[in-house]
Amino acid sequence: MLDGFTLYRPPIDVKCLTVLSVGALLVALSLGFPASPGLPGIPLPATRRLEWSGTMATSTSTSKRTLYRLTGVAPTVDAMFDVLDPARLEAVDAELHFPEERLGVPALLVTGSFEQPVASWCGEINRTTGCEVSRPVNRSAGLLMLAVDGEVYAVGYDQGFRLVPDRVKDRRFGLSFVIRRVDPAQIRDMVSHTPGGGRTDITLVPGGAPVWSLGVQEHAQIVRRLGGRLDGIQLTIAQDDRTNISSVEGGTGLRMRLGIDAADLVADIRAIARVLRDEVPTPELEFVEHIVPVKDDDLVARLEERFDDMLGEQPDGRIAVAVPSDHWDDYGAAQAFAIKVHSKDAYLADDFSLEYVLNRARVQRAGTRFAALRDGTVTLHAHTRAEKGDVIWKSSVLRWIEAELALGVRRFFLLDGQWYEIGEAYLKAIRSQVERLITDTPSVDLPAWVLGNKERAYNESVPDLRPGYVCFDRDNVRTALHRGNGVEICDLLSPDDVLVMVKRAKGSDALSHLFGQAVVAVQTLLHSPEAMDGFARKVATARPGRGLPEGFRPSKVTFAILLKNGTDLTADTLFPFSQVTLVQTAKLLEAWGVEVEVIGIQAATVPPSRAGIRRLAA
Repeated sequence: MLDGFTLYRPPIDVKCLTVLSVGALLVALSLGFPASPGLPGIPLPATRRLEWSGTMATSTSTSKRTLYRLTGVAPTVDAMFDVLDPARLEAVDAELHFPEERLGVPALLVTGSFEQPVASWCGEINRTTGCEVSRPVNRSAGLLMLAVDGEVYAVGYDQGFRLVPDRVKDRRFGLSFVIRRVDPAQIRDMVSHTPGGGRTDITLVPGGAPVWSLGVQEHAQIVRRLGGRLDGIQLTIAQDDRTNISSVEGGTGLRMRLGIDAADLVADIRAIARVLRDEVPTPELEFVEHIVPVKDDDLVARLEERFDDMLGEQPDGRIAVAVPSDHWDDYGAAQAFAIKVHSKDAYLADDFSLEYVLNRARVQRAGTRFAALRDGTVTLHAHTRAEKGDVIWKSSVLRWIEAELALGVRRFFLLDGQWYEIGEAYLKAIRSQVERLITDTPSVDLPAWVLGNKERAYNESVPDLRPGYVCFDRDNVRTALHRGNGVEICDLLSPDDVLVMVKRAKGSDALSHLFGQAVVAVQTLLHSPEAMDGFARKVATARPGRGLPEGFRPSKVTFAILLKNGTDLTADTLFPFSQVTLVQTAKLLEAWGVEVEVIGIQAATVPPSRAGIRRLAA
C-alpha cells in the first residue's frame, strides 16, 4: 500500500494500461518493444497499475478549474494521446493514467512536473548579495482528457493546462457558455479588443455591473473574455443548496467550480454541453456572437492570399501586435521572447518584435509569406537567459498579429489567427440593440396621442390624465453655461422620477433632435450642480411634498415616440438612420449609468374619456 494505492504489475494481456512513464515509453520505442494491446502504437515496457483503495478527504464537493473543449479530436484514448506534444510530455517526465473504469467514459490522465535544478533568480541574487543560493523549481502538472457524449474535453491541474495544444482548443467554448448563462446585470470582468490598433480593454467590477454600463461597442469590438454571476443552472455546486451561486469566466476555456467526484464532473460537463446545444444567448449578451470567425474556406483562402501580398509591402500601420487572448498572464511574466520566422536561429528580444517579424516576412518569396508566419514560432521565457528550462509557452507567430484589409467594399481583420468580417457584424449589432431598447412592457403609463394635437398640447394633457406626472415641456433650466433658452431637462417627469422625452416623428430629423436633447439634459444634471439645483426647485414647486430625493441623479430615460400617424414602433418601422443614432445615444447614456427604454405612443382620432384612455394605453 502507498498512501491509499495498491501497486502491482498487471498481466500481459491487460486492456487498460493505467500508468506509463513517457520516458520509459520512448526508451521502449527505441528498443523495439511491441505495441500494447490496450493502446495501439504505444509500447508496453514494465508497467504498473495504481488502484484506488480508499477515499481521499476533501472539504468540498467542487473545485474551481478551467475546462476546455477540443476540436478535431476523436473521442478515443488513442486520439487524445496523439494530439499531445511528445517533447512536452518528456519535458515534464510525464506518466500516463487511464481511469476509464472510474469515470465511465474514455479518459486519459497525464501527470508530471516542470523542474529546474536551480531557479533562474539564484544567479542574480548571488551577484547582488555575494550569497551562494541554490534553490530548485518544481511545478506540478496534471491534465485530464475525457470524452463525453462524443466530445473531448480537458481539465488542467496546476500547470497541466500548458500540455493542451492551442491548435485543438475551441477558442469560443467558454465565451459561448457564459453569454448563455451569466446574469447580464452582474458582469464582473470583461476583456474586449478594438481592431485597428492592437488595443485591448480590461474591465473589472468585483461587485458586478449591468453589461450596458460597461460601454462596449458591439459592432466594433470583439469580446474575448467575460465573467460574472452564474445564472440558474443545475451543477454540482448547487446540489446541496440551490441558492449557492457561483461565478464563471469564459474565453477559450471555461473557468468555474466543477464537481470533484467522477460522476459529478461528468454530469457537470453534460449540463454545460446541454446549455450550448439547446439554449440561445441572453438577449443582452447576444451581440458577442455577432462578430464570429469567417467559415467560408474559399473566402479564407482569398484573405490569406491578399494578406500575403500585404506582407510583401512596406508597413503602413494596418498590421499591429495583439497579445493572444488566453495568455495575458504569460505575456506579463515573460522576460525574453525568442522569435523564429523561417530561420534556424531565434531572434531574442525583451518583448514581441513586430518589426523583426515583418522584416522577415517581407524577404520571403511571394505566396509563402503567410505560411512563414503561420509556421513561425514565438517562445516566451521566464528569464533573459532564455534556456530550455525557462520556457513558459510556445505558439505560432500568427497568434501575435492583428491585420485589417478589404476585399472590395467588405472589411475584414485577422486576430488570434482567425479572420472576422466587420460590416456584417455592424448590421446585426444595430438591429439587436434596437430590439432590446424598444419594449412592449414600458415602465411609464402614457395616454394615447390625439391626432391633430401638437406636441405641447399632448404633454400638457398628460398630468390631467395621469396623476403624478409633471410636464416640463419648454420649462427650461438656465445656468451660467446655458444662459439663453436654457436646457430642457425632459418633457415629462414620471411619478418615479423617470425622465420622459416625447416626440412625434415623421422622419429621422425629429428623432435626432430628441436623442440629442436627452444627452445634453443628462450630462447637464450629472455635471452641473447649478442645473441640478434649478431642476430640483422646479420639481418641488410643481409637485409639493414630493420633490426629488436628496442626492438625486438621473437613472432612467424613456423615449416616447408617436411614429408617423400611429405606426407600431418596432425595429422594422423605425427609420434606419434613427436606429444608428438611437444605439449611439443609448450607449453613451448607459455608460453614464442611465438606463434607456423606447416606447411607442398609440394614436387616437378623438379625445377619449379618462377611463377610455387608460384602457387604450394598457
